[in-house]
Amino acid sequence: MPLPSRSPEILAFGEAMALFVADTAGQLETVEDFQRRIAGADNNVAIGLARLGFHVGWLSRVGDDAFGRYIRHTLEAEGLDCRHLTSDPDHPTGLMFKERAADGADPRVEYFRRGSAASQLAPDDAEGVDFSALRHLHATGIPPALSPSSRELSWHLLDRARDAGASISFDPNLRPSLWSSDTEMRDTLNAMASRADWVLPGLAEGRRLTGKDSPHDIADFYLERGATAVIIKLGPEGSYYRGHLGGQEASFTIPGIPVTTVVDTVGAGDGFAVGVVSALLDGRSPQEALQRGNLIGALAVQVVGDMEGLPTRKRLTQHEASLSSPA
Repeated sequence: MPLPSRSPEILAFGEAMALFVADTAGQLETVEDFQRRIAGADNNVAIGLARLGFHVGWLSRVGDDAFGRYIRHTLEAEGLDCRHLTSDPDHPTGLMFKERAADGADPRVEYFRRGSAASQLAPDDAEGVDFSALRHLHATGIPPALSPSSRELSWHLLDRARDAGASISFDPNLRPSLWSSDTEMRDTLNAMASRADWVLPGLAEGRRLTGKDSPHDIADFYLERGATAVIIKLGPEGSYYRGHLGGQEASFTIPGIPVTTVVDTVGAGDGFAVGVVSALLDGRSPQEALQRGNLIGALAVQVVGDMEGLPTRKRLTQHEASLSSPA
């Protein structure tokens, strides 16, 4: 697929993996048939923003193997600009296997990503990025957990984007098993969050990272360290905002959107991030941003797969119109 002549306005980075979802409910060791998809929190957000019409660049590495080629083809088909996606001949593409959970429970997931191509990411991978064209960087706590060199890349991108005047969103997306200690995880991710404009933790993540209990106190922790706004995911209860976007200080909670049948909870937080980031980039108010985040998060949990429920701009407009219409 030919590359657009212009550089991406949004950049996301991290590890995209080949995902195998069980066809039937039950423990993975009993399942014989799987559906192949792609997975990864960072690329879920990238795909969601691309579906809404943004020009999104994807920076990563995949193996020079069938799974890497499958990921590249899938991302390009979703409209992502993959000029910064490298094929690594020496390291494999990461794999992920996911149970099909019943009754909306969180599915058990097993990863095969140690020594993956994405774990070899380093600052040199950003050499070709045109930061002068960058409007927004979306970052999470996953790349810095993959390896020391990937952590250096995260710092490099945060610093370069900030110097270029791009806005930055940061979702901690905790993966404790990838860190050597909770202290290292906490200190690193809190320092990275302090470089961001919009910090998007879940409530449990915020408590673990800050030692604070309430959404108000978690938000203040990051606001005191330089964030412009802190938006906290509260699960089915909705989301909480505290900050001073547009120079106006405010704090409020937006109730969640009821879902009749929860099919797959994985990807809900990524959908929420797509909603919040896209709305803020569209120039919408913080209240509208949280409402959109809640909406796309609700859509995400109603389908199997991590990114299949992320809407196009047309579908999003229809859903937003139905929410604003009188009952």
